[in-house]
Amino acid sequence: MQTAFAPERLAADPQLAASEKILRTCVHCGFCTATCPTYVLLGDELDSPRGRIYQIKDMLEGGKPATPQIVKHIDRCLSCLSCMTTCPSDVHYMHLVDHARAHIENTYRRPLADRLMRALLAFVLPHPGRFRLALAGAWFAKPLAPLFAKTPGLERLAAMLRLAPSRAAGRSGHEGPAVFPPEGERKMRVAILQGCAQPVLEPSINEAAIRFLNRHGVEVVQAAGEGCCGALVHHMGREHDSHQAAKRNIDAWTRVLDEGGLDAIVITTSGCGTTIKDYGFMLRQDAAYAEKAARISALAKDFSEVAAGLELKVARETGQAVTYHSACSMQHGQSIREEPKALLRGAGFRVKEPAEGHLCCGSAGTYTILQPAIATRLRDRKVANIERTAPEIVAAGNIGCLTQIRSGTAIPCVHTAELLDWATGGGGG
Repeated sequence: MQTAFAPERLAADPQLAASEKILRTCVHCGFCTATCPTYVLLGDELDSPRGRIYQIKDMLEGGKPATPQIVKHIDRCLSCLSCMTTCPSDVHYMHLVDHARAHIENTYRRPLADRLMRALLAFVLPHPGRFRLALAGAWFAKPLAPLFAKTPGLERLAAMLRLAPSRAAGRSGHEGPAVFPPEGERKMRVAILQGCAQPVLEPSINEAAIRFLNRHGVEVVQAAGEGCCGALVHHMGREHDSHQAAKRNIDAWTRVLDEGGLDAIVITTSGCGTTIKDYGFMLRQDAAYAEKAARISALAKDFSEVAAGLELKVARETGQAVTYHSACSMQHGQSIREEPKALLRGAGFRVKEPAEGHLCCGSAGTYTILQPAIATRLRDRKVANIERTAPEIVAAGNIGCLTQIRSGTAIPCVHTAELLDWATGGGGG
C-alpha cells in the first residue's frame, strides 16, 4: 500500500513509523475478507481488515482525530487476528489496530454512556477483588437481564448480566505468592500467571494446571506482585494502563527469574498469552523495560506448549468424544494449533474439530459486552458448528471462550488443562 506520511513525522514518532511500515506491507489482495468474522456476518467492506486498514491509514496519515464512523468500524473488530493467519503478505494487523485504538482513545470523545461502560469495565475486570464484588451484585440483578435487553441503551448491561455466573466459584486455596513443588525429580521450574478474571470465574483451571505440572516433574511458582496481564485495557486503547500492568508483571517475574531461574512462564488463558508474548514490542521504546520485557516475552508459553514437551502419565481410561475449540488468541495470535489436539489424543480422548474453526466465537475479552449483538450471532454460529460434531465435552484453552460457548449450549465446556489433569490422575470430575 502506498503511503504519504511526512518523513519528519515518522522520524519523531517510532510508533507511527512502525504502523507506516505495516501499512506498506498490505497489497490490497482481500484474502483477509473471507476469514474475517465481522465481514462474514455483515458483508461491509469497512468491517473487513482491508477496509479497516484503509480507514486507519487515512486517520494516521493525516494526523486526524478519529471520527464516529472510524470508531464504529474499529470497535467492531474482535482482534481475533484471523486475518493475520490468512494474509500472504504477513501484514501485522494486531500492532496496527492496537495503534488505532490508542489513537481513538486519545483523540475521540465517546458518548457518555459508552465512556461510563468502558470506565466501569477497566475499573472492575482487571482487579479480582472488585470483580468478585461486582459479580455478587450481578447475581441479584441477573433476573432483570431480559428486561434490560429490550430497553434501548441498556443492551450492554443485559449482556454483562447474562454472562455473570449463577453461582460463585469460591476462592482458591492456591491464591497469592506460593511455590508448588514437583513430584519426584524436578525437570523444570516455571512461573504461572494467576491473572484477573479467570481466578474469580474458574480457579479450578490453574489448580488443574498446577497439579498436572507437579505430577510431571515441574515446580510451579506464583510470583508476588503479579496481576492482570493488561490485555483487557490494551484492547480498549488504554495504553498507559496496559503498559503499567505489563511493567508490574515484568518486575514480579524478573525477581523470580533472578532468584532461582525459570524455564517458562506458563499461561492458561490464551488471550493473556498473546499479550504477554507481545510485551517486548509494547515496551520496546522504554529504556528501563525494553530488555526485561523482551526477556519475559521470550519465556512466555501457553500451558499446551509446556505440556507438549512432557511425557504424559495417563492414569485413567478416557475415550470421550471431545470437540476442541481453538481460541483465536491461540491459533491466530500465537500460531498454536496442533499441540492441544495432540495432547488430548495422547491422553486417550477422541478429538473432533468443528466446521469454521477459524471463526471467532464472539468472546474477545470485553467484546461480548461492548458489541453484544455481533457477539451473540458469532456465538450461535460457533455453538451450532460444535453441536453438529456431537461431542460429549467441549475443550478450549481460554476462559473467555469457555464462558461464551457455555452461554449457548448445555454441553460441558472445560479447559484443556482440566481434561489432561483428570486423565493423568487428577481429582477433578
